[in-house]
Amino acid sequence: MAILKRKKNTETAVSKKTGFAWKVLSEPHVTEKATLLSAANSYVFKVFPEANKTEIKKAVESFYSVNVEKVGIVNIPRKRRRSGSRREGWRKGYKKAIVKIKEGQKIEVLPR
Repeated sequence: MAILKRKKNTETAVSKKTGFAWKVLSEPHVTEKATLLSAANSYVFKVFPEANKTEIKKAVESFYSVNVEKVGIVNIPRKRRRSGSRREGWRKGYKKAIVKIKEGQKIEVLPR
């Protein structure tokens, strides 16, 4: 029992803050449209394909310390791309989440 207590106390503040957010949130999606959405308290994140709305909500609330009101998910499909006349390939698809937070709160997506 004493060994278990000691291990619990050695957790760092960083791991408590991030929790499992690194398993859900990939990166903030910074585009012109996403910047305009931030004025309406909506922020866009690329997320891992296995993530669902409740996991995304918990991850954003724990990592950024805000209250999430609504989460929307969009699956962006892969697209065919050509390089020259002979080479063809595919651009990867991804999943993105649009997160609406409570009025008056902010998320610092790009640190100043």
